[in-house]
Amino acid sequence: MTTVARSRAPSLPLRDAERARRIAAAAASALRRELDTYPKPGLVSRIDSGSHADMDAATFAASTAAIEPYLADLAASGAQGATMPELRRIGIAAEAAMRAATGGVNTHRGAIFGLGLLCAAAGSFSGETIPAGGLGDRVRQRYGADILDGPVLLRAPGAEARRRHGVGGAPREAASGFPSVYEVGLPALARGRRLRPDDPEAAHVEACLALIATVEDTNLLHRGGEAGYAFARDAAAGFIAAGGVGQTAWREAAEALHHVFVAQNLSPGGAADLLAMTLFVDAIEAPPP
Repeated sequence: MTTVARSRAPSLPLRDAERARRIAAAAASALRRELDTYPKPGLVSRIDSGSHADMDAATFAASTAAIEPYLADLAASGAQGATMPELRRIGIAAEAAMRAATGGVNTHRGAIFGLGLLCAAAGSFSGETIPAGGLGDRVRQRYGADILDGPVLLRAPGAEARRRHGVGGAPREAASGFPSVYEVGLPALARGRRLRPDDPEAAHVEACLALIATVEDTNLLHRGGEAGYAFARDAAAGFIAAGGVGQTAWREAAEALHHVFVAQNLSPGGAADLLAMTLFVDAIEAPPP
Protein backbone atom coordinates (compact mmCIF):
# COMPACT_ATOMS: atom_id res chain seq x y z
CA MET A 1 0.00 0.00 0.00
CA THR A 2 1.37 3.39 -0.99
CA THR A 3 1.64 6.10 1.66
CA VAL A 4 0.48 9.56 0.60
CA ALA A 5 1.91 12.61 2.35
CA ARG A 6 -0.77 14.87 3.75
CA SER A 7 -0.97 18.51 2.88
CA ARG A 8 -0.24 20.74 5.85
CA ALA A 9 -3.38 21.74 7.74
CA PRO A 10 -3.52 25.17 9.37
CA SER A 11 -2.16 25.46 12.89
CA LEU A 12 -5.10 25.75 15.27
CA PRO A 13 -5.56 26.01 19.03
CA LEU A 14 -5.97 22.57 20.58
CA ARG A 15 -9.71 23.06 21.15
CA ASP A 16 -10.31 23.98 17.49
CA ALA A 17 -8.11 21.15 16.25
CA GLU A 18 -10.11 18.70 18.33
CA ARG A 19 -13.32 20.14 16.90
CA ALA A 20 -11.98 19.60 13.38
CA ARG A 21 -11.30 15.97 14.26
CA ARG A 22 -14.82 15.58 15.63
CA ILE A 23 -16.29 17.03 12.44
CA ALA A 24 -14.23 14.59 10.37
CA ALA A 25 -15.31 11.70 12.60
CA ALA A 26 -18.96 12.66 12.02
CA ALA A 27 -18.32 12.73 8.26
CA ALA A 28 -16.61 9.33 8.34
CA SER A 29 -19.50 7.96 10.39
CA ALA A 30 -21.92 9.21 7.74
CA LEU A 31 -19.92 7.39 5.05
CA ARG A 32 -19.99 4.18 7.09
CA ARG A 33 -23.73 4.45 7.69
CA GLU A 34 -24.26 4.96 3.96
CA LEU A 35 -22.26 1.77 3.34
CA ASP A 36 -24.30 -0.07 6.01
CA THR A 37 -27.58 0.81 4.29
CA TYR A 38 -29.28 -1.96 2.30
CA PRO A 39 -31.06 -2.31 -0.07
CA LYS A 40 -29.73 0.62 -2.14
CA PRO A 41 -30.38 0.01 -5.84
CA GLY A 42 -27.15 -0.76 -7.67
CA LEU A 43 -24.90 0.47 -4.86
CA VAL A 44 -22.19 -1.17 -2.78
CA SER A 45 -23.20 -2.27 0.72
CA ARG A 46 -22.02 -4.79 3.28
CA ILE A 47 -24.37 -7.31 1.63
CA ASP A 48 -23.01 -7.15 -1.92
CA SER A 49 -21.14 -4.99 -4.43
CA GLY A 50 -24.17 -3.87 -6.39
CA SER A 51 -23.30 -2.96 -9.97
CA HIS A 52 -19.55 -2.75 -9.24
CA ALA A 53 -17.06 -5.48 -10.07
CA ASP A 54 -14.04 -3.46 -8.90
CA MET A 55 -15.05 -2.58 -5.32
CA ASP A 56 -16.76 -3.97 -2.25
CA ALA A 57 -17.45 -3.03 1.37
CA ALA A 58 -13.82 -3.55 2.35
CA THR A 59 -12.71 -1.14 -0.39
CA PHE A 60 -15.09 1.50 0.95
CA ALA A 61 -13.97 0.93 4.54
CA ALA A 62 -10.32 1.37 3.56
CA SER A 63 -11.15 4.49 1.59
CA THR A 64 -13.09 6.04 4.48
CA ALA A 65 -10.19 5.47 6.88
CA ALA A 66 -7.74 6.97 4.38
CA ILE A 67 -9.66 10.19 3.76
CA GLU A 68 -10.82 10.93 7.31
CA PRO A 69 -7.63 12.88 8.22
CA TYR A 70 -8.10 15.07 5.15
CA LEU A 71 -11.69 15.79 6.13
CA ALA A 72 -10.27 17.07 9.42
CA ASP A 73 -7.82 19.23 7.45
CA LEU A 74 -10.73 20.63 5.46
CA ALA A 75 -12.64 21.43 8.65
CA ALA A 76 -9.55 23.11 10.10
CA SER A 77 -9.06 25.08 6.89
CA GLY A 78 -12.67 26.21 7.00
CA ALA A 79 -12.07 27.54 10.50
CA GLN A 80 -9.20 29.62 9.09
CA GLY A 81 -11.29 31.07 6.26
CA ALA A 82 -9.54 29.09 3.53
CA THR A 83 -10.28 29.88 -0.10
CA MET A 84 -11.61 27.35 -2.59
CA PRO A 85 -8.16 26.81 -4.19
CA GLU A 86 -6.78 25.94 -0.74
CA LEU A 87 -9.61 23.47 -0.14
CA ARG A 88 -9.07 22.03 -3.59
CA ARG A 89 -5.41 21.26 -2.81
CA ILE A 90 -6.47 19.27 0.27
CA GLY A 91 -9.14 17.50 -1.77
CA ILE A 92 -6.59 16.47 -4.40
CA ALA A 93 -4.37 15.01 -1.67
CA ALA A 94 -7.39 13.19 -0.20
CA GLU A 95 -8.15 11.65 -3.58
CA ALA A 96 -4.55 10.46 -3.89
CA ALA A 97 -4.81 8.86 -0.45
CA MET A 98 -8.10 7.23 -1.45
CA ARG A 99 -6.58 5.72 -4.58
CA ALA A 100 -3.54 4.51 -2.66
CA ALA A 101 -5.81 2.77 -0.15
CA THR A 102 -8.04 1.17 -2.80
CA GLY A 103 -5.52 0.20 -5.45
CA GLY A 104 -6.64 2.99 -7.75
CA VAL A 105 -10.40 2.54 -7.38
CA ASN A 106 -12.59 5.65 -7.18
CA THR A 107 -14.79 4.99 -4.17
CA HIS A 108 -15.28 8.45 -2.66
CA ARG A 109 -14.26 11.14 -5.11
CA GLY A 110 -17.72 12.70 -5.08
CA ALA A 111 -17.88 12.47 -1.29
CA ILE A 112 -14.47 14.12 -0.92
CA PHE A 113 -15.84 17.06 -2.92
CA GLY A 114 -19.30 17.43 -1.37
CA LEU A 115 -18.71 16.15 2.14
CA GLY A 116 -15.37 17.95 2.20
CA LEU A 117 -17.07 21.28 1.49
CA LEU A 118 -19.59 20.60 4.25
CA CYS A 119 -16.73 19.82 6.65
CA ALA A 120 -15.05 23.12 5.75
CA ALA A 121 -18.34 24.90 6.32
CA ALA A 122 -18.78 23.16 9.69
CA GLY A 123 -15.30 24.20 10.75
CA SER A 124 -16.06 27.81 9.92
CA PHE A 125 -18.68 28.02 12.67
CA SER A 126 -15.87 27.89 15.28
CA GLY A 127 -17.77 26.42 18.18
CA GLU A 128 -21.11 28.04 17.45
CA THR A 129 -24.27 26.01 17.20
CA ILE A 130 -24.78 25.29 13.52
CA PRO A 131 -28.33 26.36 12.63
CA ALA A 132 -30.61 24.33 10.40
CA GLY A 133 -29.57 25.07 6.82
CA GLY A 134 -26.35 26.70 7.98
CA LEU A 135 -23.87 24.40 6.25
CA GLY A 136 -25.47 24.67 2.83
CA ASP A 137 -25.78 28.43 3.14
CA ARG A 138 -22.13 28.74 4.17
CA VAL A 139 -20.91 26.65 1.22
CA ARG A 140 -23.02 28.66 -1.23
CA GLN A 141 -21.94 32.03 0.16
CA ARG A 142 -18.24 31.29 0.59
CA TYR A 143 -17.49 28.97 -2.28
CA GLY A 144 -20.37 28.96 -4.76
CA ALA A 145 -18.86 31.21 -7.42
CA ASP A 146 -15.43 29.57 -7.22
CA ILE A 147 -16.96 26.10 -7.50
CA LEU A 148 -18.58 27.01 -10.82
CA ASP A 149 -15.48 28.82 -12.08
CA GLY A 150 -13.08 26.09 -11.00
CA PRO A 151 -11.08 23.69 -13.19
CA VAL A 152 -12.91 20.89 -14.98
CA LEU A 153 -11.35 17.45 -15.47
CA LEU A 154 -12.36 17.05 -19.08
CA ARG A 155 -11.95 13.26 -19.20
CA ALA A 156 -13.68 12.53 -15.89
CA PRO A 157 -16.87 10.52 -16.46
CA GLY A 158 -19.00 13.02 -14.55
CA ALA A 159 -17.70 15.97 -16.55
CA GLU A 160 -18.27 14.13 -19.83
CA ALA A 161 -21.84 13.29 -18.79
CA ARG A 162 -22.51 16.91 -17.79
CA ARG A 163 -21.33 18.16 -21.18
CA ARG A 164 -23.14 15.51 -23.20
CA HIS A 165 -26.48 15.71 -21.38
CA GLY A 166 -26.54 19.32 -20.23
CA VAL A 167 -26.96 18.64 -16.50
CA GLY A 168 -25.37 20.52 -13.63
CA GLY A 169 -24.27 17.53 -11.58
CA ALA A 170 -22.21 17.84 -8.41
CA PRO A 171 -20.71 21.31 -9.07
CA ARG A 172 -24.09 22.99 -9.49
CA GLU A 173 -25.48 21.08 -6.50
CA ALA A 174 -22.63 22.28 -4.27
CA ALA A 175 -22.62 25.85 -5.58
CA SER A 176 -26.34 26.07 -4.82
CA GLY A 177 -25.82 24.99 -1.20
CA PHE A 178 -26.86 21.34 -1.65
CA PRO A 179 -30.60 21.78 -2.23
CA SER A 180 -30.99 18.03 -2.75
CA VAL A 181 -29.83 17.46 0.83
CA TYR A 182 -32.15 20.07 2.33
CA GLU A 183 -35.18 19.74 0.08
CA VAL A 184 -35.12 15.99 -0.59
CA GLY A 185 -32.73 14.02 1.61
CA LEU A 186 -33.53 15.46 5.04
CA PRO A 187 -37.33 15.49 4.56
CA ALA A 188 -37.22 11.88 3.30
CA LEU A 189 -35.04 10.87 6.25
CA ALA A 190 -37.56 12.40 8.65
CA ARG A 191 -40.43 10.74 6.78
CA GLY A 192 -38.73 7.34 6.99
CA ARG A 193 -38.25 7.77 10.71
CA ARG A 194 -41.93 8.52 11.17
CA LEU A 195 -42.94 5.54 9.04
CA ARG A 196 -40.49 3.08 10.65
CA PRO A 197 -39.50 4.51 14.05
CA ASP A 198 -37.93 1.23 15.15
CA ASP A 199 -35.81 0.71 12.02
CA PRO A 200 -33.15 3.39 11.39
CA GLU A 201 -32.02 1.65 8.19
CA ALA A 202 -35.48 2.14 6.70
CA ALA A 203 -35.12 5.92 6.96
CA HIS A 204 -31.79 5.72 5.12
CA VAL A 205 -33.39 3.67 2.33
CA GLU A 206 -36.25 6.18 2.09
CA ALA A 207 -33.76 9.04 1.73
CA CYS A 208 -31.67 7.12 -0.81
CA LEU A 209 -34.64 6.30 -3.07
CA ALA A 210 -36.00 9.85 -2.82
CA LEU A 211 -32.60 11.19 -3.90
CA ILE A 212 -32.33 8.73 -6.81
CA ALA A 213 -35.75 9.92 -7.98
CA THR A 214 -34.74 13.58 -8.15
CA VAL A 215 -30.97 14.06 -8.44
CA GLU A 216 -29.24 14.86 -11.73
CA ASP A 217 -26.90 11.90 -11.23
CA THR A 218 -24.06 11.89 -13.74
CA ASN A 219 -23.05 8.40 -12.58
CA LEU A 220 -26.38 7.08 -13.88
CA LEU A 221 -25.99 9.01 -17.13
CA HIS A 222 -22.45 7.70 -17.62
CA ARG A 223 -23.37 4.07 -17.02
CA GLY A 224 -26.89 3.93 -18.42
CA GLY A 225 -27.25 6.83 -20.85
CA GLU A 226 -30.48 8.80 -20.98
CA ALA A 227 -32.62 5.64 -21.03
CA GLY A 228 -30.98 4.16 -17.94
CA TYR A 229 -31.08 7.52 -16.17
CA ALA A 230 -34.79 7.93 -16.87
CA PHE A 231 -35.56 4.35 -15.86
CA ALA A 232 -33.71 4.68 -12.55
CA ARG A 233 -35.40 7.95 -11.62
CA ASP A 234 -38.85 6.65 -12.58
CA ALA A 235 -38.36 3.39 -10.69
CA ALA A 236 -37.23 5.18 -7.53
CA ALA A 237 -40.09 7.66 -7.81
CA GLY A 238 -42.49 4.74 -8.16
CA PHE A 239 -41.17 3.22 -4.94
CA ILE A 240 -41.73 6.49 -3.08
CA ALA A 241 -45.18 7.04 -4.63
CA ALA A 242 -46.23 3.54 -3.56
CA GLY A 243 -45.59 4.48 0.06
CA GLY A 244 -41.82 4.11 0.31
CA VAL A 245 -40.78 2.30 3.45
CA GLY A 246 -44.37 2.61 4.65
CA GLN A 247 -45.26 -0.30 2.37
CA THR A 248 -45.84 -3.60 4.14
CA ALA A 249 -43.18 -5.33 2.03
CA TRP A 250 -40.94 -2.28 1.53
CA ARG A 251 -37.70 -4.18 1.99
CA GLU A 252 -38.63 -6.80 -0.61
CA ALA A 253 -39.66 -4.05 -3.05
CA ALA A 254 -36.40 -2.16 -2.55
CA GLU A 255 -34.35 -5.34 -2.87
CA ALA A 256 -36.12 -6.28 -6.12
CA LEU A 257 -35.30 -2.82 -7.44
CA HIS A 258 -31.69 -3.30 -6.40
CA HIS A 259 -31.42 -6.48 -8.45
CA VAL A 260 -32.96 -4.77 -11.50
CA PHE A 261 -30.39 -1.96 -11.26
CA VAL A 262 -27.58 -4.51 -11.02
CA ALA A 263 -28.91 -6.39 -14.06
CA GLN A 264 -28.83 -3.11 -16.02
CA ASN A 265 -25.42 -2.07 -14.62
CA LEU A 266 -26.91 1.10 -13.09
CA SER A 267 -25.28 2.76 -10.09
CA PRO A 268 -26.61 6.05 -8.67
CA GLY A 269 -23.33 7.05 -7.07
CA GLY A 270 -24.32 10.71 -6.86
CA ALA A 271 -27.34 9.79 -4.74
CA ALA A 272 -25.09 7.68 -2.49
CA ASP A 273 -22.81 10.68 -1.92
CA LEU A 274 -25.81 12.87 -1.16
CA LEU A 275 -27.17 10.26 1.27
CA ALA A 276 -23.90 10.44 3.21
CA MET A 277 -24.08 14.23 3.14
CA THR A 278 -27.69 14.09 4.37
CA LEU A 279 -26.66 11.87 7.29
CA PHE A 280 -23.78 14.22 8.13
CA VAL A 281 -25.92 17.36 8.06
CA ASP A 282 -28.61 15.63 10.10
CA ALA A 283 -26.02 14.69 12.73
CA ILE A 284 -24.43 18.12 13.28
CA GLU A 285 -26.91 20.85 12.43
CA ALA A 286 -29.46 22.01 14.97
CA PRO A 287 -32.94 20.66 14.18
CA PRO A 288 -35.26 23.05 12.31
CA PRO A 289 -37.53 25.16 14.52
